[in-house]
Amino acid sequence: MANVTMKDIAERIGVSSVTVSKALNDKEGVSDALKDKIKQLADEMGYRYNTTAKSMKNGLTYNIGVVIPERFSGGMSQSFYFRAYQQAARVFEQYGYYGIMNILTDADEEALKLPRLYYEKKVDGFIFLGQLSSDYINLIKEMDMPKVFLDFYDEHDEIDSVITDNFFGAYDLTNFLINKGHTDIGFVGNLHSTSSIQDRYLGYYKSLLEHGKDLNSDWIINDRDKRGKYIAFKLPKEMPSAFVCNCDQVAHLFVTRLKEEGYHVPEDVSVVGFDNDIYATITDPNLTTVEVDIDEMVAEAVKVIIKKVQGNNKCYGRQSVKGKIIKRDSVSDKRQG
Repeated sequence: MANVTMKDIAERIGVSSVTVSKALNDKEGVSDALKDKIKQLADEMGYRYNTTAKSMKNGLTYNIGVVIPERFSGGMSQSFYFRAYQQAARVFEQYGYYGIMNILTDADEEALKLPRLYYEKKVDGFIFLGQLSSDYINLIKEMDMPKVFLDFYDEHDEIDSVITDNFFGAYDLTNFLINKGHTDIGFVGNLHSTSSIQDRYLGYYKSLLEHGKDLNSDWIINDRDKRGKYIAFKLPKEMPSAFVCNCDQVAHLFVTRLKEEGYHVPEDVSVVGFDNDIYATITDPNLTTVEVDIDEMVAEAVKVIIKKVQGNNKCYGRQSVKGKIIKRDSVSDKRQG
């Protein structure tokens, strides 16, 4: 098949070749709507971006590194992180870029070694996907290269980040349980592990405060060690009627443990998760959870890193993307009548 040219695209859509060139190279002078239309048509027609020629011209590689800490890469094909990477790779292609996955090993993170992609100058910027240690974040801060955090943030607000709205997601979930008549509600998650878990815990706590309910520390159950490895749950002697779990995978493991101890879900204990990933539907009963809008989060992170790579050094700050509650069968109705 003959190579598709900008002229072919221009003729098909009824604009000039200059307009097509501006759109495909994200230059000024073309509306966002028309840019999207031209890029979509270019993809449909099989247009190949000539990244080699462009690289020689402006010194860019047209590659972006997507770094995922090793501890988040287990069960990659099912995980939130792999889904996010796959979506990022698709969105990058629309901009004429390639997303290169880089698993950051625990050893390299501990030794404070930056990815080889950085030292070998193979990429123009990085998206860091998943919480990193504070020492490693300090190292990243000194990197002279565009970077964006995806799905976490920390005190360095000069590093742009895109997260799901963890606080209000867990707040809404806890309100949902209270509205179903649950008065005693626990939380499952290591509060010192990630910014996401902390914010979900704070959303849970705010709901309790607003409804005049005391926080019972016996009902805060740890799920992982400081390296992020899951540990055995220590169930309290007196159980609440419901638990908010920090993610669906933990909720799945927690439901399994409850059943082993003779509890029925949701009749004895209701359980809710967070993410709406595969664990929400392989759990029996299926989990009520918050659906994270991965596509929107990724689209925003890619948009920010592309702008930064192309020379717009503006600080975009922390951006959060709203999720929504998906109601399934893991919550019982405790209301009278």
